[in-house]
Parts: sequence; C-alpha cells; structure tokens
Amino acid sequence: MSKRPRFDVTETVKELRAVSTMGALARALESIIPKLGFRYFALIHHLHPKDWSRMAICLHNCEPDWPIAYAGRKLYRGDPILRACTLTNVGFKWGEISSVIPTTEAHRHYFDQFSEAGIGDGMTIPAHIPGEPPGSCNFATAKGQPFPDQSYISALIVGAFAFQAARRIAGFVKVRPPTEMPLTVRQRDCLLWAMRGKTNWEIGQILGLSRDTVSQHLDMARIRYGVTKRLQLAVRAIYMGEISLDDALY
Repeated sequence: MSKRPRFDVTETVKELRAVSTMGALARALESIIPKLGFRYFALIHHLHPKDWSRMAICLHNCEPDWPIAYAGRKLYRGDPILRACTLTNVGFKWGEISSVIPTTEAHRHYFDQFSEAGIGDGMTIPAHIPGEPPGSCNFATAKGQPFPDQSYISALIVGAFAFQAARRIAGFVKVRPPTEMPLTVRQRDCLLWAMRGKTNWEIGQILGLSRDTVSQHLDMARIRYGVTKRLQLAVRAIYMGEISLDDALY
C-alpha cells in the first residue's frame, strides 16, 4: 500500500482562510479531507431541523437524503455527538465518545444508523461562540474504512479553521466598528466582578473604590456598548472578547 503524502497543515489553513464562498469552501474540503483519510465532512449549526431553512451554516457532502432521514427519524433527539459537544470544547473521536458522556444502547443504535447510511468512524470539533448557535465540524470515513489516527491532530486544526471560514462567509465574524471603543481597565474590572455576582458596594471594597464610582464605571460601560441592562452588558463583553466566560465564572 502506498504511503499517504505528508499533509501540509500551514498551506491548508492558508487555503481555508482564502475561500470566499460556501461553494469554494465545500470544494476545498472535498480536496482536503481525502488527504487526511476521511470521506465525509459536515459543518453545521446545532439547531432544530425546523430551523434548518434559516440556518446560517449547514455544509456537508453526505448523501443528499441523509439530512432528510436525520430529521424524519428524529435522530437529533438522541444524538450523542450533539450531547458531547455541549460538554467539551475539545475535538473528540466518535469511538472515544464514552470519555465525554455516558453512552447508552440508544447511542449505539444512533451510530448503527450512521453505518446504514454508509458512514464509518469519525470525529467532531465543537464550536462554541457566544451569541451564536452552537455548532461543529465533523469528519467521517466511509463504512469499512479505518479511522486515520495519524491525521487526528491535523484534522483538529483543519476542522477549527474550516468552521471559522464558514462563519466568516456566513457573516458571523464581526470586526469591531471604529466608533465602538473597548472598555477601560476599571470598567472591565467592575463588570468582571459584577458578572461574578458581586454588588456595587462589594466591588468597591474589592477594588478600593466607592459604590458610586463603581456605578459610574458600569454606566459608562453600558453607554460604550449601547445597552441598558447589566446582563446585556455582560453578554456583549463576552461576545466582543473583553471578558472570557471562564473568567466570569471563576
């Protein structure tokens, strides 16, 4: 058996960053994934099938009737891949999904139906972006084809950049408008502690400020982002990358 040529991740990422349409992205992935040892790809937002008609990202090369069967059989109700995606931000092999969620007979039946559709083993790279539906990039082999373990790390990188390319093409990747100023250090500090459940008085004690000064910092932050509620301010700050969700839940 001939050895698969060395896969150039850097050049592949450049290619994915250059595509400008969903069609071009699909063609790029059709060319890329065989080099990794896969047959199928699916980039998808995890929405109820009734919302697929307005889904921003739903790109795949599976058999045309597979999405219809997926919706018609209500497979989404017991989809272990969707469940696992809610519990990790790290890519995982389907064969190791039990390390992410407790697997059941129903889950095994789900993969049996994959097999009936000609789909073999695979992997999933979750995509969690605040303010957007959750999603994932999925790569799978054809039925009977072994999982390409030697390509796993490269596939994780390609999957992340492929979904990012789909987000950019679909208009989800936003650039901060020139008029939208980032939060000041004090505004960010006050908001961070507010997101951790502290009152204005408690925040003042932590930061060495008066309660009124804390209130002013939060008011100015709301004005900068054009929102009126503290919750809106928190969501906006996470969406803009000012504060990470991990920091807020610390």
